[in-house]
Amino acid sequence: MRVSHGHHHAFPTYFGRTAEGLALLSRRGMIKAGLAGVAGLTLPTLLRERAVARAVSPPKSLILLWMAGGPSQIDTWDPKPDRPVQNRGPFGTIETRQPGVRICDRLPMTAALLDRCTIIRSVDAQLSNHEPNTVFQTGNRLAEPRTNPEARSYPAIGSIVAKHLRSGPATIPPYVAFMKSSSHLAFSGYLGRRYEPFIANACARLPVLDLVGKETGQTTGADFFTLPKGLTTARLDDREGLRAALDQARRVLDGDPAVGSLDTFHQQALDLVTGPTARRAFDLDDEPRAVRERYGDHLWCRQALLARRLVEAGAAFITLDLSYHTASGTWDNHGDNIPPYGGISKGLGPLLPLFDHLYSTLVRDLDERGLLDQTLVLAMGEFGRTPMMGTQGSTDGRDHWPRVMSMLVAGGGLRHGQVVGATEADGGSIKERPVTPADLAATIYRHFDVPLDTTYNDPTGRPRAAVEPGGAPIPELF
Repeated sequence: MRVSHGHHHAFPTYFGRTAEGLALLSRRGMIKAGLAGVAGLTLPTLLRERAVARAVSPPKSLILLWMAGGPSQIDTWDPKPDRPVQNRGPFGTIETRQPGVRICDRLPMTAALLDRCTIIRSVDAQLSNHEPNTVFQTGNRLAEPRTNPEARSYPAIGSIVAKHLRSGPATIPPYVAFMKSSSHLAFSGYLGRRYEPFIANACARLPVLDLVGKETGQTTGADFFTLPKGLTTARLDDREGLRAALDQARRVLDGDPAVGSLDTFHQQALDLVTGPTARRAFDLDDEPRAVRERYGDHLWCRQALLARRLVEAGAAFITLDLSYHTASGTWDNHGDNIPPYGGISKGLGPLLPLFDHLYSTLVRDLDERGLLDQTLVLAMGEFGRTPMMGTQGSTDGRDHWPRVMSMLVAGGGLRHGQVVGATEADGGSIKERPVTPADLAATIYRHFDVPLDTTYNDPTGRPRAAVEPGGAPIPELF
């Protein structure tokens, strides 16, 4: 399972407004390119389907705190304090609000709210890998590109949720991600590009960190909401002009039925850029200063605050890529002699207080605003770490360990204040109650009221199950 991390990726960023796969070989292609240039979006069909499917019940959401690289279960949520140091690691443990349950002492704020959370200590991560990190984000063990060339075709859980969404404003994308690298995220696969995650990196003013998490002094410019030179909101709002352009398109296409998609839902796609809903959701200056100070200035904390604002605005599935590096991920703590990730003390150690603040602040804020019962908050990576310290020539790191990992769950109106599953004495294997990627997917679909027998078709027309055989919602949570 050892992997070299010296290489770079072909997709260090994802440009959501860049046209891809569009060949101007026909009149239809020319018109599509011209219309795409108006707002740089491909949302109209999705917006139409969301409007048709909108339900009366309050919208549900999910925030995935993706700890790219694979955090150590033993040094976070499944400590082994009575074991030799080579096994238990360098950190101590702390009591929590769950009687008899202890976690790493670097997570005191999480410990104080653990009565509102569930630790799952028996997650079976076999076959999961990173670069791309797609097994758990799809709920499918076959979604592992290193062993399966079809892996990238399996749709993300967020994409399936977006397709079956039953509520939410049409001017907020259903599946939103703040992404450090495309290898850290699952995409829509067989579902098609309309269900891709909306990459929100350029939608807000956020600090820019280097590959090891140091401040660069720069900020992103919220360029997504900056219209091209010469194109104003007033011009986009000129419905007569837009109608004239569409009439011309109809004449050029000689009555092509594809023109039927150029309706009011294109206006809703434009509203995402020009309208107030999304613009306000991504504007942190609209948040009271006290709340901004409560979250703090760190990039990940600001993204967590944006995630809460997106929940309020109606987004369904929000992923935060908690990584500084574009390669395997900041939580890939192999050892201090393996930069840039470091080992457990110097690599993982500084991450835990930051995560502790981010996680506890987000959960408490959602709870105080009455949003926690409708919002599922998941914190996890792609696998665990070796039970024994020392890997790749280091004495302070842990290697990949797909036999078992832990994850943290809060909110969603689920049953919390418990630990699900257990590991053996050294934390290296599952002792009881294994939880699979398919179980996680089924749990998320149950939260969103997506039927568990949902299928989608591959290009041959063959139906594929959204929940892999054997997958079921985690019963302890319901």
